[in-house]
Amino acid sequence: MDTKSLNAQDYIDLVKAYVETQDEKTLYDAEQIAKSFIKNNILPEEIVNLHIQALLEIYPDLKDDIQASMKFLLEAMIMYGLAHQEYQQLREKQLEIKSEILVAARMQQMLLQSDIPKTEALDIGVISVPANQMNGDYHHFVKGKDGSIGIAIADIIGKGIPAALSMSMIKYAMDSFPENLMSTDTILASLNRVVERNVDPSMFITMFYAQYKPNTGKLYYSSAGHEPGFYYNSHSNNFEELEAKGLVLGVNPDTTYMQYELKLEKDDSIILLTDGVTECRREEQFIEREEVLEVIKHYIHLPAQEAVNQVYRHFERLQNFQLRDDFTLVILKKIV
Repeated sequence: MDTKSLNAQDYIDLVKAYVETQDEKTLYDAEQIAKSFIKNNILPEEIVNLHIQALLEIYPDLKDDIQASMKFLLEAMIMYGLAHQEYQQLREKQLEIKSEILVAARMQQMLLQSDIPKTEALDIGVISVPANQMNGDYHHFVKGKDGSIGIAIADIIGKGIPAALSMSMIKYAMDSFPENLMSTDTILASLNRVVERNVDPSMFITMFYAQYKPNTGKLYYSSAGHEPGFYYNSHSNNFEELEAKGLVLGVNPDTTYMQYELKLEKDDSIILLTDGVTECRREEQFIEREEVLEVIKHYIHLPAQEAVNQVYRHFERLQNFQLRDDFTLVILKKIV
């Protein structure tokens, strides 16, 4: 059957044939008609109206109540057709947005990629996994000419494409700084002015910035309202919180920050993270921070990259492989 030449009479003839014979061949022809309807964007109410015409031709004395029921069906299909068109438009728009987000996520991953610097002083491990397509966390490594290692870890209060754009701005602002010549508090103060001038007032950025200088064996660090990190003392086998105060970036352009310092010994470690780590949940219950540290301690003896991978897998399983928030964890282990 040539469905391209299908007209109203063809449909009526097929209905008549099936009523008389009820054979499988006619049903196959009906399937071809359905495909033609789809191909030619025939609306549901047009199909129902066509069927009513067929019934009236086959059964001229069709009872009034049957005709009324068919009229009701026709009105229902008109409303269905309108709703279906709106649904299709929304679905197409949703697919378009998903495609744009996927492209943006790939660009974000490419633009914000920060390779782990090679150094004889530190063993560095990092993992950053977004809860959704766009990552609201950010980390950045810098290796100075003097062998110093800078590490920034940040969390955007706000998600999606706006957060990705903000992180890109932060990255390129940091790339313009002579970081190995600037103190950690100066870097945060400079970034704060950039954020305050260029980021929407509804969005804020928390950041922890640290520098390890092998010539002194010290870690220098400052915080802009970020989740506190931890110092692991290998001698005592205990963790200490890295206490550092500072206002989140983007609130007040005149904010100043403090720089702190910590002497590291061989096998000591620094743990930097975002709240996606400390606010993991077991079902609907937040886990205690002590549990987070116990898990990290369990793997701290491993090479740094293997340790962060194992910690992530632990909390991924704990949350039934559904992250509630972006998960970023960095471990810096002094090896000489």
